[in-house]
Amino acid sequence: MFIFRLLLKNAFRHKLRTLLTMIGLIVAICAFGLLRTIIDAWYAGVDGTSSVRLITRNSISLTFPLPLSYAERLHNVDGVTGVSWSNWFGGIYITERNFFPQFAVEPASYLALYPEYVLKDEEKKAFILDRQGAIVGRKLADQYGWKIGDQIPLRGTIFPGTWTFTLRGIWDGVDAKTDESQFLFHWQLLAESNRQRLKRGADYVGVYIVRINEPDNAPIVSERIDALFKNSLGETLTETEKAFQLGFVSMSEAILVAVNAVSFVIIIIIMAVMANTMTMTARERLAEYATLKALGFSPGFVVKLLFGESLVIALIGGGAGLLLTLPIAAAFAKAVGTLFPTFMVSQTTMLLQILASLIVGVVAAAWPAWKMSRIDIVNGLRHVA
Repeated sequence: MFIFRLLLKNAFRHKLRTLLTMIGLIVAICAFGLLRTIIDAWYAGVDGTSSVRLITRNSISLTFPLPLSYAERLHNVDGVTGVSWSNWFGGIYITERNFFPQFAVEPASYLALYPEYVLKDEEKKAFILDRQGAIVGRKLADQYGWKIGDQIPLRGTIFPGTWTFTLRGIWDGVDAKTDESQFLFHWQLLAESNRQRLKRGADYVGVYIVRINEPDNAPIVSERIDALFKNSLGETLTETEKAFQLGFVSMSEAILVAVNAVSFVIIIIIMAVMANTMTMTARERLAEYATLKALGFSPGFVVKLLFGESLVIALIGGGAGLLLTLPIAAAFAKAVGTLFPTFMVSQTTMLLQILASLIVGVVAAAWPAWKMSRIDIVNGLRHVA
């Protein structure tokens, strides 16, 4: 306890310098945590995937649809236990700024493949029975203040016209990784509109979602599906849901690498600032450390004093930065809306913040501690006023 009080008094002996160093630490650790959270949020869709779901799409591109007739053939593939489909809609709610994912789905089969969407039985039934019905995630409903029974108009971009839906249900995610920012409505409604507008068959889907019996069977089932439609007008590419999501993330890989690099550069910069502070501190106390050695204190005791003081400053500043990260992340999540499915500071990020603070404290004190441990007593005492 005495040593801790001594370290605390030493740390705040030069109050202004210590305060400015701590402010720098708070800003650095907070920025580090926020950038790491942004990276985690970017991969949130990947973390929330299921190992028993495959995505089958057109092998050329996602913009090329697949015939609805493929559904029955997919059901007959060995290892497949469920099939559904969806189409990206891309509508606008009031203004272009209100972006959120919208999919036309086959209600019953789709919800059966996504047990992580926790929906009340009466809401699920109402959605399935109402062709104009829609369901949304809790996060999306809270953002726009939607309630069951509300009329929600979407202005089509890919599919022209104004589409009005009745909100029939709001699902909650089974855990924090579940996406609660999606808007789902009936695929059949979209198909019927396309038939009238295009004056021809419109039984095409964007992607198929396929459930398999065992996660280990994903490669062989994918091969069976793609072999089934080989040399057809719509050849397929089947991959795990995780691989499918990673395909979208890879489009922004350069940005993620840059954000990741910046997060560590920030720590290196504050490490240099902290090292400068500790070097100045050690130089000012040269005579004190020489006196301690003259009184019989070992070089190790001097080293402990410097390392202890550096760690006290680093941990106080780092702890404050960690605590500040939480409200800033919450404000950031509110500002970006549904851009990220989930946006929360993970335990891993908080542990990295604490670890970064410890590393800054240790590295910053390493050089001055080594120098002071080797100080010559006579030369050091010459600095005594």
